[in-house]
Amino acid sequence: MAFFQKQPLMRRVLYSLVPVYLFAFILYGSRLLWLSLFVFTTGILTEYVMERQKGKAVTESVLVTCSLLSLSLPPLTPWWVAIVASFFAVFFAKEVYGGFGRNIFNPAIVGRLFVYITFPIAMTTNWLLPRTDTVTSATPLDLLRAGSTVDLKDLFFGVRPGAMGESSVLLIVAAAVYLVLTKTASFRIILSTFTSAAVLSFLLEQFANAPSTVAMLFSGSLLFVTVFMATDPVSAPKKASSQWLYGVIIGVCTVLIRTYSLFSEGTSFGVLMGNTFASLLDEVLSKKKVKA
Repeated sequence: MAFFQKQPLMRRVLYSLVPVYLFAFILYGSRLLWLSLFVFTTGILTEYVMERQKGKAVTESVLVTCSLLSLSLPPLTPWWVAIVASFFAVFFAKEVYGGFGRNIFNPAIVGRLFVYITFPIAMTTNWLLPRTDTVTSATPLDLLRAGSTVDLKDLFFGVRPGAMGESSVLLIVAAAVYLVLTKTASFRIILSTFTSAAVLSFLLEQFANAPSTVAMLFSGSLLFVTVFMATDPVSAPKKASSQWLYGVIIGVCTVLIRTYSLFSEGTSFGVLMGNTFASLLDEVLSKKKVKA
């Protein structure tokens, strides 16, 4: 029996992540490889132990989970935090539900959010300027919330502090096009998530003195999470009509949390909220009206 269960859909996600991974390596070098070593080893081993008891192989979806989790970590994340995040993602967000296809929450999001809340100092206070050893305490989102301005050119080309894989707008958009054309990701979810976030950000900018809409959209992990995590086929709704509303839930929650909560980043919370309602949306919106 093969060690990994072949999953063509998951392989396409991995292919789309290769350029993002390479760009993150250019920016952060061995730090990405070091954290990835702990994330992949822990995630694969955890799924192997659990699936072996059922006589099943490890799924290639765990490679996607580990890739997304590695790329969503800050470059200065302690190695032991990476281990905790990976174990929590695979064991508590996937295996306890019965394995692939049965989890209701996106595993990478759950792992990321768990360490984000549990170890806030390690996850939110020390950031690294790309291609340097200079440590900074603020990301572009932090600066925007504090009333400062950011360089849109740096945001667009990805040369700014943040999670290791979230920065390159061009590569993430290219990945989105590939995933949509290969019918791997839902364009409805991508479009509704990003559009709803843009509309609400614009309204808050106009009427609530919120930061620049363009800067907010290109800062943080909104694009990365929208393309790679919100579109997870297992934890997202299956019906077309549900996917539009699902994206709106994620986009609106993300912007509200970014603007009014203590957390400068709200995308993980937004996806978790969307996952919570995904099955309900399919159930409610698929019901046919009964004729009187």
